[in-house]
Amino acid sequence: MLIKVYGSAVFGVEATTVTVEVNIDKGIGYHLVGLPDNAIKESNYRIAAALQNNGYKIPGKKITINMAPADLRKEGSAYDLTLALGILSASSQIKSPEIDKYLIMGELSLDGTVQPIKGALPIAIKAQEEGFKGFILPKQNAKEAAIVNKLEVYGVENIKQVIDFFDNNEPLEQTVIDTRKEFYKQLEFPEFDFSDVRGQESIKRCMEIAASGGHNIILIGPPGAGKTMLAKRLPSILPPMTLHEALETTKIHSVVGKVKDAGLMSQRPFRSPHHTISDVALVGGGTYPQPGEISLAHNGVLFLDELPEFKRSVLEVMRQPLEDRDVTISRAKFTVTYPSSFMLVASMNPSPGGYFNDPDAPVTSSPAEMQRYLGKISGPLLDRIDIHIEVTPVPFDKLSDERKGESSSAIRERVMKARELQTIRFADLDKVHYNAQMNTKQIREYCKLDTASKELLKTAMERLNLSARAYDRILKVARTIADLSNDEAINGTHISEAIQYRSLDREGWLG
Repeated sequence: MLIKVYGSAVFGVEATTVTVEVNIDKGIGYHLVGLPDNAIKESNYRIAAALQNNGYKIPGKKITINMAPADLRKEGSAYDLTLALGILSASSQIKSPEIDKYLIMGELSLDGTVQPIKGALPIAIKAQEEGFKGFILPKQNAKEAAIVNKLEVYGVENIKQVIDFFDNNEPLEQTVIDTRKEFYKQLEFPEFDFSDVRGQESIKRCMEIAASGGHNIILIGPPGAGKTMLAKRLPSILPPMTLHEALETTKIHSVVGKVKDAGLMSQRPFRSPHHTISDVALVGGGTYPQPGEISLAHNGVLFLDELPEFKRSVLEVMRQPLEDRDVTISRAKFTVTYPSSFMLVASMNPSPGGYFNDPDAPVTSSPAEMQRYLGKISGPLLDRIDIHIEVTPVPFDKLSDERKGESSSAIRERVMKARELQTIRFADLDKVHYNAQMNTKQIREYCKLDTASKELLKTAMERLNLSARAYDRILKVARTIADLSNDEAINGTHISEAIQYRSLDREGWLG
């Protein structure tokens, strides 16, 4: 008897429906075809034990299972439940006239307990697109899949519940979520707040500008100056995610199994990988490609602490995603693209000893050591970082001050007003949403300078020996500063402030 049941495979952040054809005929044998990996090939042992422990069995006949499309590689243990239901139905152990109207996924334990899967949200989106009546999956993933409102989602704890649902018409509890209500309910401020930061007013201003224009930023200062503390608070002043951004972000985290009971993500992600990370772990890839840290930081912040300690090859592979805001991973038979539109926040000591720009500390690094240390960061990577700012230690009188600083919510109000101006400005452009995304042509159009401002910029570039790469960056940052002041045109005040934020372009830093 031939039966068809349905599962799904995830490639990139998109799902593809997999038709599992189970045919039981005279003879003996178990044949599983359609490019399954080892985890799927081993499923017959898990299925046999799970069925045995729940009063059913694998029939002693010739079982042929085809996972179509047969040229598409299938991986993981999430097909256990699909295969088990197909075998029970094809062997007439259960009556299941509606089994083909549901998409079924889940890993089985030997006692029949259903274990969580990865990629529940993209699978649910695909199931709804293809007109399935419902999606049966592990209970831990039900909230995540229920984000798709027009699909019946049933979370189950063991295989017996699914068997009773199809064979005895025993109802399953449907998981229902009001996506918008859930999203707005969770819109709260992150754990860290700028009111905790003592002093550092100039750095807070710099972070506000970075958040307003979506600019990448690098913080340079000695150990203990507060670089990490400031970076962790950046998400608290970024505008709240839109519902579309929340869905995009949740899809990526779903693919790597980081959502589960959380449902829809409403906080912007903050990712801080260790400096020993490999290039594949950072940008994504592997034999079966998975999203990397830059994609997990999509719509949020990627923080690279101690930037020169990262392997140079790791930093170099990040250059293209920083420019294109997505990363494409190619394999012999397929290509996947992961979105990676994030704000890069990096921090570094100014020298191997850490105290190069601290006037009160002795210089412990030779010029050759300094050059070697700073040389780990390439010019093309720095070219993609708009703001360089020096962070100096906070004096004792400010550290011991009991007064609270300005709160993140107050700063966020100003950031959101500046972003609204940019939304209006770039309304007709598909791939530009804020100032940091402007290309050279758009900079010429939206960052026009009067004669006095041009002279100021020319003088600054000559006197401070700023590199050519600094020119466009200064104009972009000046545009954001003007937006924060609600000024239509860029003037000398905006230009002079933007010039301050190019520390690493000055003579004496990178040679």
